[in-house]
Amino acid sequence: MPNKMLFSALRRAALAGLGLIFCGHPLGAQSPFQFPTANHALFEPGNELKFFAPTSPDRPWTTGSFGCVRTDGWQMHEGLDIRSLQHDRSGEPTDPVLATADGTVMYVNAKTALSNYGKYIIIRHVLEGLDVYSVYSHLSEIAPGMAYGKPVKAGERIATMGRTSNTGESIGKERAHVHFELNLLTNDRFAEWFKKNAPGERNDHGAWNGQNLAGLDPREILQAERGGKFSLLNYLRGQTELCRVLVRATNFSFLKRYAPLVLKNSRAEKEGVAGYEMALNYNGVAFALLPRAASEIKGAAKIQLLSVNEAEYRAHPCRKLVVQRGSRWQLTDKGQREVGLLAY
Repeated sequence: MPNKMLFSALRRAALAGLGLIFCGHPLGAQSPFQFPTANHALFEPGNELKFFAPTSPDRPWTTGSFGCVRTDGWQMHEGLDIRSLQHDRSGEPTDPVLATADGTVMYVNAKTALSNYGKYIIIRHVLEGLDVYSVYSHLSEIAPGMAYGKPVKAGERIATMGRTSNTGESIGKERAHVHFELNLLTNDRFAEWFKKNAPGERNDHGAWNGQNLAGLDPREILQAERGGKFSLLNYLRGQTELCRVLVRATNFSFLKRYAPLVLKNSRAEKEGVAGYEMALNYNGVAFALLPRAASEIKGAAKIQLLSVNEAEYRAHPCRKLVVQRGSRWQLTDKGQREVGLLAY
């Protein structure tokens, strides 16, 4: 197996070969992502509590941000909880919720009881050959006409902010917010995989089950977009590696949907592809996939953990994808499940 420096060099060479890097900057790439509400206080130093809705008044604003921000760093939050600015006479939020970019509506859940996201919408966006899915949840109302296949424009009103959820503890008026996510879709065959791997459990949302969405940090993307130039592909390529895994699988949907993330390997091209070596960030997002020939793969296991970035694990442990037992690292059951879904 190549060492980390070679793997990184292959990633950068692939980017350069696509003409996407020039003097360290993307060529002609600019993010279309916009704020999903009129609340833009994210960019006001010291006013974080005007933007983020923490989990309770005695919790820091960071609990409304993305990452390992809850339960003392051991619980993942895969989006931004953006506070309301407008209210009616009874104190209910009335903020319009806006499409973050041009796209197509893929899913609308209008039944609060079916999700802890309450009423929510998922929109598909395509940038640099990559599918990105935005999620807007806890909505009070969904705009008329919002249905599968409807095209929307950036800034178009798609819903009204609310505080719907099916959890036992309701969202209070004082922390009404829209939960906003940007995700990659893990597997087109999720419903089939779920039925096989979670027998007896309900899946009310098909492929749009939250388990099938791998979150990116919207705060980083919105801040990078503010800089004037932003390449989503370069952003993904620049993710910090938590671990690297190898799967003996060659025909899973992620490869086609995210083809720009697949690297070149002349040996595999010559001998045939027997599996893929994948770099995952701490949230389990696969951001680089390197095809491997059979002659490059050791062992017979279908899923192998090749390496772990211990510093990244210590900084972001909440997804619990890997665990250290003695001096040896291994994938947890959750890690095996996540990688198994990705390569299904």
